[in-house]
Amino acid sequence: MPIDTCIFDAYGTLFDVTAAARQAAAEPDFAALADTWPKVAADWRDKQLQYTWLRAVTGAHADFWQVTGEGLDWALDASGLSGDAALRERLMQLYWELSAYPEVPAMLQRLKDVGVATGILSNGSPEMLQGAVSSAGIGRLLDHVLSVESVGVFKPDAKVYDLVGRAFGCEAGNVLFVSSNGWDAAAATGYGFTTAWVNRMGLPLDRLPWQPAHVMDDLTGIPDLAGSL
Repeated sequence: MPIDTCIFDAYGTLFDVTAAARQAAAEPDFAALADTWPKVAADWRDKQLQYTWLRAVTGAHADFWQVTGEGLDWALDASGLSGDAALRERLMQLYWELSAYPEVPAMLQRLKDVGVATGILSNGSPEMLQGAVSSAGIGRLLDHVLSVESVGVFKPDAKVYDLVGRAFGCEAGNVLFVSSNGWDAAAATGYGFTTAWVNRMGLPLDRLPWQPAHVMDDLTGIPDLAGSL
């Protein structure tokens, strides 16, 4: 089936999840983060994702803003920074306005120019996603911004991927789903989407029953890929 809809994960795919820690580390008030920000950023992201999975399998759902804060608390504790309330507040504020990767606006514009519908499908809460989309200035390039909050469970539950068909009125086979999370792209393959894993860090494939159909270094080639399918 030809691709007429391109759906993106948000955090780590369109928006740089390391940007908050990197920016705070460059600010004079948070010099304690200068040498440790890469570890804090990595731990924060790892725990954020792990907590979504644990909440999904146990049925203990909470919105992504709470989970993001809990992941940050663990990351700061692991780096000996748990007592710095001002740092925590600043990092959470910066997460609300994460920058998009440099290639994102032009890539989305190319998709729109050839008539491909575009959207976000994310674990993020609606308010978080609106903040990031507005900060990046890409709202006009997205037809829908879909949050798991409407179904009350995180990825990779199939109820999340169901949201795409409902919003866009499309078949799974007409969707190119793009994520920087290998497990997300793999699960979306199992769901029936054509998938692209944006593997910016050169990680190995996850050992799962499915694999992403395509692997890319960044988002630049997504319009060409969508046009070739």
